[in-house]
Amino acid sequence: MDRSNVENALVQVLENFQRCGITRFGSHPAGELPAEMLAAVAQLTTTAATPEASSDSPKLARRSAVGSQPATNISQAAAMSAARPTAATAGLPASDLIPSNGLGNEPWSLPVLPLEQRQIRFDELSGQVRDCRLCPAIVSYRQQTVFGAGPLNPRVCFMGEAPGADEDRTGQPFVGKAGQLLTKIITAMQLSRDEVYILNALKCRPPQNRTPMNEEIVHCRHFVESQLDTLCPEFIVCLGAVAVRSILRSELPIGRLRGRFYQYRGARVVVTYHPSYLLRNESAKKHVWEDMKMLMAELSS
Repeated sequence: MDRSNVENALVQVLENFQRCGITRFGSHPAGELPAEMLAAVAQLTTTAATPEASSDSPKLARRSAVGSQPATNISQAAAMSAARPTAATAGLPASDLIPSNGLGNEPWSLPVLPLEQRQIRFDELSGQVRDCRLCPAIVSYRQQTVFGAGPLNPRVCFMGEAPGADEDRTGQPFVGKAGQLLTKIITAMQLSRDEVYILNALKCRPPQNRTPMNEEIVHCRHFVESQLDTLCPEFIVCLGAVAVRSILRSELPIGRLRGRFYQYRGARVVVTYHPSYLLRNESAKKHVWEDMKMLMAELSS
């Protein structure tokens, strides 16, 4: 039993609990486990390392062979990104700090289109989103779809999770309390919402604002990827775990992924916390600002 895998899984579970407002497990820094859980994991993984694990039985040999198979590109990338950049890596070129998620070496699937062609393509995509019926539970619940908003030639795209009640009512992304906080973050970066494109991993509001299911993320992925291929941004900011699952296809918690760049086709990707998480965990705001300063340095270079 791999200790790091157990810790990663528990961190993700606790972050999901916090995201849902469940606080019975107490407060702890984002991306970290409480001391008692760390002790339990240590005991569990130590107990699992019995003499049987070193035996040469065929059963163990087969299990070891399976465990030694190469990881997927995104798993390797996530593992590389778990450590925060240190003084030893701070002087390296940015490209040396960008793990690949399997799409890093692929260009955008579309050529750079003039603005009028981008608008035509977005009109077609928006109509496809409105006509989509792949998620019956959501389709019967939503008021309208939320395609995205912003200029068609942005340098930066902010990608969130799914529409909430305000977004479902207005048809615009990030207009509720989380959206107001996102606007403040963008303004603090010396940008405006008119300069960035904002979209979500899901185009419809899930019932009761529940966390999107994997199959729902998959159903909407084509629309998201088509939008990004049309926009060809330089940078994408993944706000929260659902955005990460959509384009980086990683299940690792934000606390383990943030702090460096990833590659998605022709864009460099920043991973950080969702504004709605910051409304419940103000201590995480400093981490988001660190991530935005990292992005600002690249925007000004």
